Amino acid sequence: MTYTSDETQNDRTDDNAQQEEALLKNARWYAVQVASGCEKRVKMNLEQRIGTLDVANRILEVQIPETPILRHQKDGKAKEAAEKVFPGYVLVKMLMDDETWQVIKNTPNVINFVGAEQKRRYGRGRGHVKPMPLGHGEVERIFKQSQEQEPVRKIDMASGDKITVLSGPFKDFEGEVIEVSPERNKLKALLSIFGRETPVELEVNQVEKI
Repeated sequence: MTYTSDETQNDRTDDNAQQEEALLKNARWYAVQVASGCEKRVKMNLEQRIGTLDVANRILEVQIPETPILRHQKDGKAKEAAEKVFPGYVLVKMLMDDETWQVIKNTPNVINFVGAEQKRRYGRGRGHVKPMPLGHGEVERIFKQSQEQEPVRKIDMASGDKITVLSGPFKDFEGEVIEVSPERNKLKALLSIFGRETPVELEVNQVEKI
């Protein structure tokens, strides 16, 4: 029977740790296109598959970058929520090889990696997409935007929308939005007053979209 000294075991542990650290340095972020509205489902399925297929040492993170927003409510209050920075995509930090590529690609509702399409050598039809990693600066900008940005007020109205005034001196007037100012929680609308189209500034909670 051969015994291994504690010192030898420690050396092997250190070697394994160094190898793992070297591998992690080579991990890159990739953008993966998914079916519309399925971002969270894909993230959950991917995280389950990563554990089941024992590739957690090569597929390290799955993220859906989001930015905070303040969504306007009918009662005039603003509710904090989150909005996806890139709807239809998830970001995956991974070491790309045939196995990890298959794990991602075969996940339900995944369409494809973002990358360079390579044409088929023979025949017609589309070739396959070669996954291209995101640049380090691009990744840093994406996550900085989602983590540090102050909530942006989001108003579900835009120029051209038809509205009805709910309160104030122009109650029950109908008109058309010509400008929205989310930071001020106001909008301008053209209302027909005495038979003339007149621009009027209103609070967002004073109107309702038709």
